[in-house]
Amino acid sequence: MIRDYFRVLVVDLATGKGKVANVPGRDEVAGGSGLGALLFTKYGKADRPWDDPEQPVIFAIGPLTGYFPLMSKTVAAFKSPYHDQYAESHAGGRSALALRFADLDGLVLTGRAPRPVAVVVGSRHLELKEVHYLWGLDVQESGKLLRRMFKGSGHRSILRIGPAGENKSAMAGINVDTYRHFGRLGGGAALGAKNVKAVVIIGDGSFPLMEGKDYPKLFEAVYRKLTATDMMQKYHNLGTPANVAILNEQKALPWRNLQATTDPNVHGITGERFAETALLRNAACAGCPVGCIHIGFSRERFHADYRYFYRQVSYDHEPIFATGSMLGVSDCFAVLDIIDVVEQMGLDVMSAGVALAWATEALEKGIVTENETLLPLKFGDHNTYEMAVRHLAYGANDFYRLLAQGTLRAAAHHGGADFACVLGQEMAGYATGEVFFTSQALGLRHSHLDSAGYSYDQTHRDKDVGQAVDFLISDEASRAFLTSMVACLFARGVYNEELLAECLQSVGYGALADNIGAVSGNIQKLRWQTRLTTGFNPAGVSIPKRFTEVTTRKGKVDGEFLTALKDAYAQCIRELAPRKDHP
Repeated sequence: MIRDYFRVLVVDLATGKGKVANVPGRDEVAGGSGLGALLFTKYGKADRPWDDPEQPVIFAIGPLTGYFPLMSKTVAAFKSPYHDQYAESHAGGRSALALRFADLDGLVLTGRAPRPVAVVVGSRHLELKEVHYLWGLDVQESGKLLRRMFKGSGHRSILRIGPAGENKSAMAGINVDTYRHFGRLGGGAALGAKNVKAVVIIGDGSFPLMEGKDYPKLFEAVYRKLTATDMMQKYHNLGTPANVAILNEQKALPWRNLQATTDPNVHGITGERFAETALLRNAACAGCPVGCIHIGFSRERFHADYRYFYRQVSYDHEPIFATGSMLGVSDCFAVLDIIDVVEQMGLDVMSAGVALAWATEALEKGIVTENETLLPLKFGDHNTYEMAVRHLAYGANDFYRLLAQGTLRAAAHHGGADFACVLGQEMAGYATGEVFFTSQALGLRHSHLDSAGYSYDQTHRDKDVGQAVDFLISDEASRAFLTSMVACLFARGVYNEELLAECLQSVGYGALADNIGAVSGNIQKLRWQTRLTTGFNPAGVSIPKRFTEVTTRKGKVDGEFLTALKDAYAQCIRELAPRKDHP
């Protein structure tokens, strides 16, 4: 039977006890992103630092999770070590379906465990298992042991952190089932601060399917759209790495710390090159028939007689940009080698790559010395970058410990803020122009997926500030509803508002189906109020000078237009969600 409330497990890590809370608000916030913000207003502490033991780490799914394809993501919500404000990060894998089969809409972790633990959750099971022997192990090593300890392959999801999370790096992510991640804004550090090495969700229960003919008929129609048409072909075929060659041709691919936006050596890291020479197989998140996860291989020679050990490494556009073009590395296997180390260390690949690109240029300019970088960082030198990733994760010295808290923090200390490629956090791989730069810098998650600013740049040559900002605000609202479902945003072309209403109606959420527009606006407002209440000041966001030096296919970026966009967007955010106090 469909519930009109959220069933949330709240775990006190200090005592090892948990309780199930029935949280009202389904028709107001839907789930996912909306539920994450709602639970933070209930359990979060806006006026306390991110690593206060009472700050919650929240995992939330949506009303259509398990019922329709590509409703396959989970939202993690927490106070971020990156900026000490409310944050969201999204991941696929099996976590969403595991939570659904565990009969939970949300999981809230509060308190701090006295020793390193794995939090194990099922439909009728809660255990905090001491795992001090896993502390210090990388993501790959700990994953092997956790899979042996907790059986249930296919119905079990394993979330774990690496050395970066243990060392409270603001760039630390949470690995999900090996190939997916809560990557951005430091969720790994939020778990590390709680002495949580892993969260194991065992989907050992069941959930009801709808009676009658309407639901299976609609499910089949949605499934056909996703698999029997070409709407999702791009994601299964080359995947997002198809963007590499396209953006390079459009002068929109960041190279060597955004000193260029195109390079003739791109052929070594295009989606086509990866597919032709490095692709092993495709994989998919649970509940997804598309298979957009592309897995290549990294190999390491261990014997003189040409004997190799190899590891499987997932790749997408963003990791290729961050460890490839941004670092001047133009060989697909070299890129996979760097990604592999990033994965083992439990770092966010975009933040790590962009931070090391800044460090390389800072070393070139004499702003920092090799005594600080410990290595002769040089664009294109992938072997050195592999070692630098380890320094970043472990905090090898003061320089790397500071850099791990964010590129702008390192630049504020050493200099070089003008060429720090930071838009709220380290940039994503789309140097398309003013609208995208504004959308990531001021977006709620500082993500390229908060709204389609990158697409707007590619389809509009005018400089209409009002029109651009109206687009960003309205597009954000529609995406906020999708991330409250929690839908994979690759499917946004399939799950339009009309289809979402049909899906919700078919599984019993009639009130949500009839009020998508109003609920979208309510979610958008709640998320922004939560972010602003924890200290975000949109008017205080600055966009580094490097972004005004960029040349795209439209020409040189217009600094005045960029500033006008930023100011107008900041004003809209303040009007949309006036700050309010909460406990």
